[in-house]
Amino acid sequence: MKKLYLSADDRKIGGVCGGIGEYLDRDSTVIRILFILLVLFSFGFGVFAYLAMWLIIPKKPFNGPRQN
Repeated sequence: MKKLYLSADDRKIGGVCGGIGEYLDRDSTVIRILFILLVLFSFGFGVFAYLAMWLIIPKKPFNGPRQN
């Protein structure tokens, strides 16, 4: 089962759009454009939605080698 995480690799501000793009298997640029349109046409609601998702969506857990 796929889980939604903030992107650690594809991020401009918080990794929200990159994480959504990875989850949906879509280009994150398209997600960013949709967020910009949401901000423009919803009188700023998109900014609050982005900030809320930035706070709610967890960071991807690190599965690299352990260091002692």
